[in-house]
Amino acid sequence: QVRLVESGGGLVQPGGSLRLSCAASGSIFSIYDMGWYRHAPGKQRELVARIITSGGSTDYADSVKGRFTISRDNAKNTVYLQMNTLKPEDTAVYYCNAKLVAGTTHRYLEVWGQGTLVTVSS
Repeated sequence: QVRLVESGGGLVQPGGSLRLSCAASGSIFSIYDMGWYRHAPGKQRELVARIITSGGSTDYADSVKGRFTISRDNAKNTVYLQMNTLKPEDTAVYYCNAKLVAGTTHRYLEVWGQGTLVTVSS
């Protein structure tokens, strides 16, 4: 079984920074990509950023370009999201996502973390 464990959420003032981490564990053969989605009250879940583990290609939502940076440590099966110049509209539950091949079954899986709350408020 594969798990994603997130950390790093919390309360921050507008203009502040937070760093989210997501570590994948379990029986993993390979990870195609890892990313972060967010779900704010009254809104649909949206992609924030994702990174292809092979090559490091990235993709960002327009609303976070220039403020957020996604990175990965392939050796640790971990992805990070550095969030700078945070705005109240960034307030949401952030979910880690991974698309991978399981180690024992070699089946393609899409796995989600439990979510971590980010609140941007003065």
